Amino acid sequence: MAADEKPIESVWTRPRRQREQLSREQIVAEAVRLLDTEGLEALSMRRLGTRLGAGATSLYRHVANKDELIELVVDEVYGELTVPDPGDPANWRAAIGSCAYSVRAMVLRHPWVAAVLGQVGLAYLGPNVIRLSERMLAVVEGAGFAVEESDQAMSTVLAYVIGMATSEAAYLSMLARSGRTEQELMESLEPSAEEAMRDHPRVRESQSAMRGRDPEQLREANFDYGLQRMLDGLAVRLEHLATG
Repeated sequence: MAADEKPIESVWTRPRRQREQLSREQIVAEAVRLLDTEGLEALSMRRLGTRLGAGATSLYRHVANKDELIELVVDEVYGELTVPDPGDPANWRAAIGSCAYSVRAMVLRHPWVAAVLGQVGLAYLGPNVIRLSERMLAVVEGAGFAVEESDQAMSTVLAYVIGMATSEAAYLSMLARSGRTEQELMESLEPSAEEAMRDHPRVRESQSAMRGRDPEQLREANFDYGLQRMLDGLAVRLEHLATG
């Protein structure tokens, strides 16, 4: 690096401090708990230091700022994901589907993560993200995609999953703030919904078909429908590669 070249700021590009009384692992674990209980707006270095019984200065020995802390907590929750071993290449569809459901479940457990995925700097350098990427690429390559196309296929699936899960997480966060169950919310909105859809027969018919169904099961069915269509597309692409 040239003497006048500014280094890229990221927690993943700096050496870790060793033998500190407060560890990086403790800081990250407490930050995740804070985010899960109080949300992204409540996260600050001062607030986190108070919860840990330490001054903000102690935290700055491990992370330079809040942006670096966000990098760490995002990688931490990615560590919860599971990706099956590639195994039989013929089972690629089930393996990718299992990973997709794992990503969705993680986002719904930690709804704050949806708001920070676009601002986590060099997230791809995090150990958990790298591990996840390696295992997913092994599944996709085992299915029959070339190395250069495997990353594109994987990214396409993840874009769908994260997009759907983000919308779902936002809805569930709103629901939690309302203090109502999904069923209670649906029932309370029914008169207004019927009035709004009165002159729109297709929308009315569509909503009528879903009436009475369990909202949680309906959300999962909607997610699975889109996921299966994504996998259908990858299957068609694999057939083309095999015959072309």
